[in-house]
Amino acid sequence: MSQTPDPEFDLESLFLPTWAKQPAANKYANFAGGEDRPRRGGPGGHEDRGRRGFGGGGDRGPRGPRRDGPRREGPGGPGRSGDRGRGPRQDFEGRREERRETGPPPPELNVTFIPEEKGVEGLARQVRLTGRAYPLFEIAQLILRKPERFNVQLGIVKKPDGSPAQPLFLCSLDDTLWLSEAEVAGHLLHRHFDTFYASERIAGDSPKGTYTFVAQCGMSGVVLGPPNYHGYQEKLRQLHTERFSRMPFDVFKSRVKIVKDEAVVKQWLEEQSYKTSFTALNVPEPLKFDTRDQVEQHFRVTHLPNLVKPAESHTVPGVAARALPCTPLRNLVRVAWEDQSKFPIRLATTLSQQFGGHGLQFFKVNKTVTHVCVARPHFLDLDSTPVSGNVRRLIEFINSHPKCTRRRLLDTLAPAPVPAAAPPEAAATPPAPAAPAAPPMSPEQEALNADLHWLIHEGHVIEFATNGILETAKRPLPRPERPAKKPAPDAKPAPAADAPSTEDGVVELSESPAPAPANAGPAPAPEVPTPAPEPAPAATA
Repeated sequence: MSQTPDPEFDLESLFLPTWAKQPAANKYANFAGGEDRPRRGGPGGHEDRGRRGFGGGGDRGPRGPRRDGPRREGPGGPGRSGDRGRGPRQDFEGRREERRETGPPPPELNVTFIPEEKGVEGLARQVRLTGRAYPLFEIAQLILRKPERFNVQLGIVKKPDGSPAQPLFLCSLDDTLWLSEAEVAGHLLHRHFDTFYASERIAGDSPKGTYTFVAQCGMSGVVLGPPNYHGYQEKLRQLHTERFSRMPFDVFKSRVKIVKDEAVVKQWLEEQSYKTSFTALNVPEPLKFDTRDQVEQHFRVTHLPNLVKPAESHTVPGVAARALPCTPLRNLVRVAWEDQSKFPIRLATTLSQQFGGHGLQFFKVNKTVTHVCVARPHFLDLDSTPVSGNVRRLIEFINSHPKCTRRRLLDTLAPAPVPAAAPPEAAATPPAPAAPAAPPMSPEQEALNADLHWLIHEGHVIEFATNGILETAKRPLPRPERPAKKPAPDAKPAPAADAPSTEDGVVELSESPAPAPANAGPAPAPEVPTPAPEPAPAATA
């Protein structure tokens, strides 16, 4: 959910029945397959694999039936002719599991998905206008489908002593999150170097000697120079700090390769023939530096304390969370999003709090599926409550016709008049095709629809958005009476128990506590044994 309303995020269109939804366009509908594709290798070559893929079956085409007989044995054992000495499958899987364990653990942080407030306000408005009951968890899954509909909050986890298990640092220059101050410094020097320093290349002498090979980073492609050059180790450490600080240095060093290409060696010689000087900007007095190490040291002392600050929690939009520059944080958000997409319990809890702030109510169907609606289910007793004739007809029809819909109810109780037939002259000329429009409602249907709207907003009737079925609020079950307990001889009478309350504002559709009928008298008080009165003294003559 962004600042502008999402035209695709409409509850009316997303919760239509299956038969009313438009099928998705299939761009491969007219694709015939691989008839026109040439076979690989010409005559006698391999057939088109697409024709024998999923659902290929036993017809093998012109190659003939499959030969029966013993399979060839390869180095891997019987029936494994293509292993070529890889060893058993269990060993390979064991090595793969071992590589997974050697990876860095995810940062210990709290990830919370918060629906965008303006989008929730629009959803609450739709629920109030339609009066339908929508499943809460399905709305949460619809929100997670697009990053524009939610925000991501990252927060620290505190240890028992109060210190954070994993600190968070916020860069105030571009509002990015990082796990250490060193990462913030590397990010600023890499992305915003021109904001703080000006670099100038000065021609100088090229390195002396003959060089036939150079070292090159296998991940970034940066040419580091010959390993025996005096500035090689410094440049290697600098590249690791700026771009790959989360990777162990030994692993990063193992990715460096030796290149003997003359063009790459020449490129390194040209780079070394120039000397770069740096000038500090945004400082009272201009300062010049000859090496990159001097620049980094000046930046950490002068600018870094003003640009980084620790943060306990920070909220970023969903679109920005998918492109966090810190790789561990980006992976952590992706894993949390995958978990919530399967079962969005935490997002549903946050969404229910936001819906509650807009005045919506919640109830459960069969103690399993939580729905959000405009009013809680409230049983309407027709025997003790005076209602109009239309209201009585609506309640009785819904009770006697299970799984009825609004259209069926209106068509049965107030059928629309049949339109008059056109005269023969007009029927002779075919009318122009027009878009189908809903027939206008008759005055009787409008009156029934208004009464049904009142019943839904009072909670007497529930209209489910998933299938459009109408149901009446059921009569609550009577509360079982508790047997009276005899008090102990010297014990004081126990105080009256409080009335049970609903948990988290959610009531059950079928088993909520029953209110006392209107024509019933006060509930009888529990019988408590009282001590027998003392006999009165005998009257004197």
